[in-house]
Amino acid sequence: MRYEFRIAGAMPEVTVREAFPELESVFVPNQTLLFGPVTDEAHLYGLLSRFQALGLHVMELRQLPEQDVLGRPRHRTPGG
Repeated sequence: MRYEFRIAGAMPEVTVREAFPELESVFVPNQTLLFGPVTDEAHLYGLLSRFQALGLHVMELRQLPEQDVLGRPRHRTPGG
């Protein structure tokens, strides 16, 4: 599963690298987008705990479509 986390404010790049090494980041005005693989529910809750411990406000989180090896969205087949 891949997720995107929309964080209020611009996070320092060093904080992103150190606190969330498994996620990629994109900085947009007044927000930081973090995205990447989340292995299971425990990993998801662990990420949310890290955001909280750092005093970060998660504005939105969403599950992203899976991607193929070329980065294109992978379409699921019925029953699969």
